[in-house]
Amino acid sequence: MLTTLAIANYRSLRELIVPLGALNVVTGPNGSGKSNLYRALRLLALTARGGVIPSLAREGGLPSTLWAGPERFSRAVLAGEQPVQGTVRKDAVSLRLGFAGDTFGYAIDLGLPPPSTTSQFTLDPVIKRECIWSGPVLRPSALLVDRQGPAIRVRDPEGEWNTLAQPVASFDSMMTEYADPRGAPEMIAVREQIRSWRFYDHFRTDQHASARQVQIGTHSPVLADDGANLAAALQTIREIGDAEALDHAIGDAFPGARVEIVNHEGRFEVALRQEGLLRPLRGAELSDGTLRYLLLAAALLSPRPPGLMVLDEPETSLHPDLLPSLARLIARASAQSQVVVVSHAARLVAALEREASSQSIVLERRLGATGFADPDAIDSPAWKWPSR
Repeated sequence: MLTTLAIANYRSLRELIVPLGALNVVTGPNGSGKSNLYRALRLLALTARGGVIPSLAREGGLPSTLWAGPERFSRAVLAGEQPVQGTVRKDAVSLRLGFAGDTFGYAIDLGLPPPSTTSQFTLDPVIKRECIWSGPVLRPSALLVDRQGPAIRVRDPEGEWNTLAQPVASFDSMMTEYADPRGAPEMIAVREQIRSWRFYDHFRTDQHASARQVQIGTHSPVLADDGANLAAALQTIREIGDAEALDHAIGDAFPGARVEIVNHEGRFEVALRQEGLLRPLRGAELSDGTLRYLLLAAALLSPRPPGLMVLDEPETSLHPDLLPSLARLIARASAQSQVVVVSHAARLVAALEREASSQSIVLERRLGATGFADPDAIDSPAWKWPSR
């Protein structure tokens, strides 16, 4: 389980060190930075899949994603006695992302490419530093894998450093370019940990949504990001997962209802049998809210629980009366997976905050920078960024 999420200079997240528990509820008013935190966490997940640089380039490169305010705020500015003004930059331009847990920690530092008159890839940031360490806090003695510029060095079991002969390109993460289960088992462990994370946001529920269509059915212990394999995922839960929990989740939200999977010679279609109706309602007939609840149930009842599941505004399209049922589903999932929920639905937030394992992270924006609404209520974990 992750204990710390660290973000620096990503959009409104000038410097945010977030403590994490089993069930984390991120909330705050519109514009407080909730979506930026979600996007930063998803960007961090892309490091293990080779997608962090292309993702930043699609956002316009570092100039479009970096914190747009001054490096530091003076006391007079914080007190409202002076306006915000630009100053001469002292530190290097950087976007930094990292996390830590009881076992391992990881951090990546991205910066601007050197000026070039030959390269056209000016939107590609370069990776300046990457580190993996043991334990919750980076210390020199805990460092296990260290990438500085193109060079990667690995600490062997005797504590000696070995530098790899093959350099790494500035746009490649060491997480995808180096895999040696003997020389760096920690790298494999951290990479697979990150790759297990799942993100679900804004499922399509319109009439052309894949989840409404008849799809080829194969065993699907994991719901796809877009929910296209919904019918197969629900049937997989029924056959090799917790069918009783699925029936309870559906009945909790829609009393007397039961989900069914119609098999058209190997092509699956989701259907919902409801009390008082002579036939089940097929996927094309379900309301947006009903379909979305089925998608969330399939994600949260996965027979293959991830290490981390992140839900962005899961309340979208749901009737307020469904939110307590959704909260119970999320709480149940948090017993097997670490869960982060980003939401501004007061009823869902209140229901989740009543769970014993929940931790509330309330954000606000001041002078353009995202911070905690009540810093004294947050037990900020220790964190140290690797230097360049």
